[in-house]
Order: sequence, then structure tokens, then C-alpha cells
Amino acid sequence: MRDVYIVAAGITKFARARPKADFRYMVKEAFDYAMRDVPKLKPEMIDGSVCSYFSDHFTRQLMAGIMAQDYLGLCSKPSKRVEGGGASGGLCLQTAYDAVASGRMEVCVAYGFETMSRVTTWKGNEFIALASDTNFDYPVGGFYTGYYAMMVRRHMYEFGTTVEQMALVSVKNHGNALHNPWAQYPMKLTVDDVRSAPMVADPLTRLDICVMSDGAAVCVLASEDAAREITDKPIKISGVGTGTDTMRLADRPHDEVILLPHENPEDYRGLKYPGVHSFRAGRVAAKMAYEMAGIRDPLRELDFIELYDAYTSSEIQTYEDLGLCRYGEGGKFIQEGYPRMDGDIPVNPSGGLLACGHPIGATGLMQAAFAFWQLQGTIGKHFSGDDTLQVPDARRGLVHSHAGTGTCITVTILERGF
Repeated sequence: MRDVYIVAAGITKFARARPKADFRYMVKEAFDYAMRDVPKLKPEMIDGSVCSYFSDHFTRQLMAGIMAQDYLGLCSKPSKRVEGGGASGGLCLQTAYDAVASGRMEVCVAYGFETMSRVTTWKGNEFIALASDTNFDYPVGGFYTGYYAMMVRRHMYEFGTTVEQMALVSVKNHGNALHNPWAQYPMKLTVDDVRSAPMVADPLTRLDICVMSDGAAVCVLASEDAAREITDKPIKISGVGTGTDTMRLADRPHDEVILLPHENPEDYRGLKYPGVHSFRAGRVAAKMAYEMAGIRDPLRELDFIELYDAYTSSEIQTYEDLGLCRYGEGGKFIQEGYPRMDGDIPVNPSGGLLACGHPIGATGLMQAAFAFWQLQGTIGKHFSGDDTLQVPDARRGLVHSHAGTGTCITVTILERGF
């Protein structure tokens, strides 16, 4: 397989009820932003595309991807839709990677979108709940906030994680977003602010949870030869991994922990895994991506991470799944400041889903766009001249995309190019 590079990226500002929320318009806005950033890339150089959006229910339109393809002027070139719940954007990026790595395309556009504001929050949660088992979970009121509340309650029981530690994630991510003009909800918060917000599903408050949004994001991928023609700052995709797990939490086995290269089996002897407190799919995806990229100690070899923080609790759980700390120490990891901008490994320097929003099909590509700009060293350029969130001399980063209760998870490693 050939080396693959990201050569351009574009996003729209995510928002609840964008003034121009037509999915075609939003994709075109993000696409045009990416194209303007690399004037050497001409439409005729694009061989095809991959599209991601989560739900036909939100768009009320089947074959929406082809309509966006037409609006971009890419017909009659090949295109396909990929869908995997909250991981749709990450899967889209990796499917475009496959198209270029296989030699089928030289340049492939990955674009994703969601229009979620056409319905009430309650109806939106109902649509999202259709991504659970509709015969088993859904009939008993299986909304995802309830699932995540249950999972983190088990994490708290097993490991002593506290609500104050969870709140620190929200404080960090919303605080980072104060310097991100693309973010939907930049806020200066305290732990007390998070804990005093309206309770949604105990222990998760309104400020522990991301919001449904409208928006789109685009990444343009290219082979090495094409990348050299297009830009002098390509970013290589050096590792990809995808893991899956059973739809129903009750079906997940209690086996031994899947170990990453730097971990000692003695540290996990007797731990029931994954149970309902961890994400086996995330551990599998990380292991695959680390092995492909040659990473043996992620805490030391990664410079930043953009991960799926739909809930403050899921960010803490994912610290552990990615091997940044031992299982059970995710709360301690945030409490000691490791994932802060001034810590050992900034996590969600963009503000993540909590602050930027979560238009599902676009989210993973939004994360990849932020990671791409980090590695190019162009955060100031794309953030209205504010480079506060630029990770100094960032050379390698990770993008993590997550679906359901961990039913499908992608991990993609990016690093500086030529």
C-alpha cells in the first residue's frame, strides 16, 4: 500500500440551527475553504470522494451524499457513503485513505455533514437512540446519555473516579475553545459551574455533554506524488485502526485486557474487562494504529490528541483505552493536569465535541482538520491570527472517533510529511 497524505482541510462553524443549514451548502462551504488553502489543487485533479452522514432521518433525504457530490461539481466521479454512528467521520477519513493507499485514486475528498436542528432535542435523541439495539435497548428508553451515565457510574464504583474529575474535562475543553473561533460554546468554567448545571442523567449534567449541531467538514487526501504537486506541508497518515464491539453492553465479555506495547500484564491481572466501564473497540483500534505507526509509548511519542468527548466521562475512559495511563487512573490523569495545554500531552486543544459541537457525520473530519492544522503549524492562520492553541513543534498527533457505546471506534495517527 502507498503512503497517503492529507493536503487540505476545511470546516464550517458548527452551530445549533445554522442560518444556512442545507447540507449541500455546508459541504460546499467547507470544500471551498479547503480548496482556497491549496490553490495548486484543481477540481480536475480530484478522482472521487467518500461521504459520511449519520442519519437519513435528520436530512429527510435518501442519497444525500450524491446530492452533495453534485453540488461540489464532482459528478460523474466515483463516490460512496459510509456510516458508523458517531464514528462516521473517522470511518470516512479511513475509507478515503484506503482509496488512495490502494492506488485506486490519486486524490480523494472525504466530506461529512449533519443537519440536526430541524427537530427538537427530544426527537434528535430518539433518532440517535436508533443506533442502539431497537429490539432490546430502545424499547426500555435507551437514550445514550442514560447509557453513558450508567457506564461512568460503574467506572466510579470500580476505580473511584469522581464527578469533580469529570468536570475538569469540561473546564479544560470549554476553556481551550476560548481561543478557537470555530467553536460553538467557548466558556470559562469552574468545577462548580459544571456540577451546578441542570442534571440530565445522574451523574452527567448539561455541561458534561456535547450538543447536537449543524455543520460540515472536509479533508482532501492524496498520494505522495500528488501531494508534492499540491502543497509543501502535507501531513502523512502513518497509522489507522478500527475496532468493533457488541451493540448490547450486556453481551460484552469479561476477558483479559488487550495489552498495548508498553503495558505490563501484571498491572491488569484480575481486572474484568471491558465490562461496562471501558471500550474494547477503542483498545483494538489503538493497538492497530500504534503498531502500524511504530508507536510503543503513546504518552511520550504523541504530541497531542483530538478525541471523542461527547461526554466528559468518555474522555476519561478513552485516556485509559489509548494507554495514556493505566485502567482506573483516567480521573487522576486529568486531575494531575496531563491533558491540559501546558501538560504532557494536550487532549482536545480545539475544545473537542464539548465546545465545538457534534454534527455527527462531520465530527471525525473536523477533528482531523484541527489535527492537520496543528501538524502544519498553521493554527494561527486558521484561528483568526490567534495561535494560543498551537502545540509547540507538534510532529505527531492522534484522532479518535467513536460510535454508540463503543460499538465502532477509529484511531488515526497523523505526522509531519516529507
